[in-house]
Amino acid sequence: MAESYPSSFELFDDNLQFFTGLVRDIRQATKYIYLETYRFSDDAIGHRVKDALLEKAKEGLEIKLLVDAYGTKPAEFLNELAAAGVQLRFFKKMKFFISNAFAKNNTRNHRKLVLIDDHITYIGSSNITAYALNWRDLNLRMDNPITRKFKGCFLHNYAQYKFYELAPFERIKLVRYHGFGIVQDTPTSYFQTIRNYMLKLIENAKEEILFETPYFLPGHKIRKALANAAKRGVKVVAHVPLHSDVSLVDILRNKYLGPLHKAGIQWKFYTPDLLHAKCMLIDRKRFFMGSANMDYRSFRYQYEIMLYGENPEIIGMLQRHIDGTEAKTVDFDYEKWLNTPKITRFMEWLLMPFRHLF
Repeated sequence: MAESYPSSFELFDDNLQFFTGLVRDIRQATKYIYLETYRFSDDAIGHRVKDALLEKAKEGLEIKLLVDAYGTKPAEFLNELAAAGVQLRFFKKMKFFISNAFAKNNTRNHRKLVLIDDHITYIGSSNITAYALNWRDLNLRMDNPITRKFKGCFLHNYAQYKFYELAPFERIKLVRYHGFGIVQDTPTSYFQTIRNYMLKLIENAKEEILFETPYFLPGHKIRKALANAAKRGVKVVAHVPLHSDVSLVDILRNKYLGPLHKAGIQWKFYTPDLLHAKCMLIDRKRFFMGSANMDYRSFRYQYEIMLYGENPEIIGMLQRHIDGTEAKTVDFDYEKWLNTPKITRFMEWLLMPFRHLF
């Protein structure tokens, strides 16, 4: 395929529209379909995607499917695909370990990626499940030759699906393509490539940082960088759900809100349902989006994948998406935070030593 292939981009923050588009593209595939996800559920949405894959498998297309063994249950739900010739792999089934069991069993594959025919890429935050149908997610569809670069990323992960050890000294190189970059993380406390790239974006911001994350529980460096940016006059606006689906994370998150608010960060709480999007927009010139949450678990324990770039069309779509999010938010109430009940403060203190586990 020539490098001059005309590109097009489409952004989905509504999950029903996302799944409709995804199923359409799967059914139009002619060469191959590679799909990687954390959760592939035995429900109405899971069956829609499975049936489309089954149809193409019976036509003889090459289909590789990599799902996380913990996130995808019951595994038997996908047996029909394997029987039809789909190359199905489950990433790391849970096991008993004598030492370091938590870290080893929590090195999950959290990436969300679909590649079709060397020119269609879906990257974002949506799992294949009806459970999250009403969540506000964020997925980018690219009709662009960059799919061939993502193909290499996928095949690398697909090849090491049985690994049970942390890979503390593995650092995957940045993949660049015509103004875009693919940033990947493997479970490691040494490099944390996605976190470090996020730090670089924050530290280089001149005017504005807008971000969305369902779980805000980063380490000291990210928090300090955000506070420093606000103090030097950068507008920093954080969009998070009023209530996530992990209440313990919310308790820990809330401990940081007051000090960061005093540093100048604006907190916007999304109210209709769970805000599950993961993205950052810097100075309306650079974007960063994909599967990684802004928390210890994503940075340390999970396989994640993010895309960055300066494409004006994508930046415009992301700005409209963030504006749409903000239209359904409420502002942080600092006075209410100061009067947080003592039992909640006690829970914050009790949970803080375990923040790396969430």
